[in-house]
Amino acid sequence: MKTRLGVNVDHVATLRQLRGTVYPSLIEAVQLAEAGGADQITAHLREDRRHIQDQDVRDLRKNVKVAFNLEMAVTPEMVRFACRIRPDWVCLVPEKRRELTTEGGLDIAKNKRAVALAIQTLKKKGIKVSCFIEPSSDAVALSHHLGADAVEFHTGQYCLAAQSAFGGRSRSRRVQEKLRIQKAAIQALELGLHAHAGHGFDYKNIQDIVGLMRHSGQALIEEYNIGHAIICRSVLVGLETAVAEMSALISR
Repeated sequence: MKTRLGVNVDHVATLRQLRGTVYPSLIEAVQLAEAGGADQITAHLREDRRHIQDQDVRDLRKNVKVAFNLEMAVTPEMVRFACRIRPDWVCLVPEKRRELTTEGGLDIAKNKRAVALAIQTLKKKGIKVSCFIEPSSDAVALSHHLGADAVEFHTGQYCLAAQSAFGGRSRSRRVQEKLRIQKAAIQALELGLHAHAGHGFDYKNIQDIVGLMRHSGQALIEEYNIGHAIICRSVLVGLETAVAEMSALISR
């Protein structure tokens, strides 16, 4: 099975929203990402609409030729919207209005009833559902229990450690977080869940996680959703090339 790359286009919309212009075009960005080898396009429709807008999601649904993954909070409004749009995947994520970016995984235990209802409602519309969680045994087990098709691991702590954000503790923290991801991915696959990962990956720190393999020799992580690093790289080399470079790293 080929490891898939989901390209998150939120920050293309961020650039547009900074000045309220009609450019850069999300659809043109999607076309370039697809040409570069993207297997999926991901967009996060936040409740505060800080970057992706409702019409963007409608336009993406019509124009994306690969799989379309909509990230969203677990709210009745978002569930209704997703049921109208019918993306291929919905990834249920936590949201805080003042956060710069998603700070952690979804607390499924705390929001069990809402998550269960969202999963049930979305799946009735033929939408596959993943839960964006911390790589922990409890979160994986509960995602499975509530009927999710996949889990996407929040890899922020691993990525920060790989970028030496914890000073002298960074090396040991990186090993610890990598092991946590590995154990959670094995558990997910044993339960029949798809194992995805995202948040904080760049062109260097992703390589250790890509190297995590099952006994069969297949990759433990089936799909990566990456935005910020790819969009930053595209400033220097162009979006199609930036996507192609990342695709080559995860497909080696």
